[in-house]
Parts: sequence; structure tokens; C-alpha cells
Amino acid sequence: MSETKVIETPNLKRRQVLAGATGVVGAVGAAFVAVPFVGYWKPSERAQAAGAPANADVSQMQPGQMITVNWRGMPVWVVRRTPAMLEQLTELDDVVRDPMSNNSVQPDYAKNLTRSIKPEYLVVVGICTHLGCSPLYRPAPNSPDMAAGWRGGFFCPCHGSSFDLAGRVFRSVPAPSNLDVPIHSYLSETVIRIGEEVEEGDLA
Repeated sequence: MSETKVIETPNLKRRQVLAGATGVVGAVGAAFVAVPFVGYWKPSERAQAAGAPANADVSQMQPGQMITVNWRGMPVWVVRRTPAMLEQLTELDDVVRDPMSNNSVQPDYAKNLTRSIKPEYLVVVGICTHLGCSPLYRPAPNSPDMAAGWRGGFFCPCHGSSFDLAGRVFRSVPAPSNLDVPIHSYLSETVIRIGEEVEEGDLA
């Protein structure tokens, strides 16, 4: 007698189910693997906050006063200058290194004598352009804790660099350039937006 061979017919429906399930598992796994990479490229909340613009409310500032605003981890100084401070700037061209700010960092709209949009308010990064120290604000001429002949401005005690009340560096000091002026604009008469240029009155 001859043996009868039993040939099993493939269960196509079962294979389709298994293949589909494997595909789903693979897709889910790939999604879980991709999530960390997507998260890696997405800026953290701290990074987003660090790069965001900052507002300076100058409504309560007194003439001659300076306030400090933190922007991108840097101190930004806002000084409300008096008419006498502004008048003095015209007398210092011969003693500052870069009177027209040709070799300094500032937006085009601040490349002027006062290095500002509105002469009354100076906005500068409070970091010395020599080695990154933070200068002191000494606005009064002949301040008792300054050397004789002090004309008012900013003084870096680390290495002796000094700047006038427009952030312009004096000659014969280590700092190579004027204090940096960040991009800025006015949201209103009394609110300065640091780090972003917007039209005045735009509160977005």
C-alpha cells in the first residue's frame, strides 16, 4: 500500500493577522524610539525663556537712575539720562576711542551720538568688552570714589576700563570697543522691549 501524504494548507488568514500585528508593534516601537529624538530637537522651556525678549518698565524711573533687566542671561542696563548728561556727550568726542561707534556693536538706529532710539534712555549690555566683567555705574562727575577728573559714566574695577554715559569707551583703557547695544524697541512711551524690534504700541 502506498502511503498517503497529508499536505498542510497554509492558513493565509492567520499569516495576515500575524503580519499585521508585527507591523503594528514595529510602528509603535519606532514611535517610542522617535519620541526622544523629537524631544531632543525641541527647545526646553528654559531655553525658550532664555531666548525670549524682556520688557523694561521705565515709568517709575527718576532722571539719572539706572535699572537692570535680565535678558538671555545677561544684564541689560537702562539709564534715564538727564539733559546735563546728554549735553556732556557732545564734549567727549576727543577723549573716547570710537565716538561714532564705527567699530562697536549696536543696531543701525542706535549708531548715533546718544547710541539710542530716544536720547533720554540708554539701553546697553552691562558687560565690559575687555574680559566680560561688570562695570560700576558712576554717573556723577567727580564721584568721591573715582579718580580726579571723573566725568561720569561706567567704570570697570577689574582692569580699569571706563565708558561714558553713551557706553563709549575712553581711550587708553584695555576695553577695545564701546558697550554693546542690544536690539530693542518701544511697546509704549514707558515700556522698552529688549531683544525684539516691534512697532510702538504693539503689545503682542
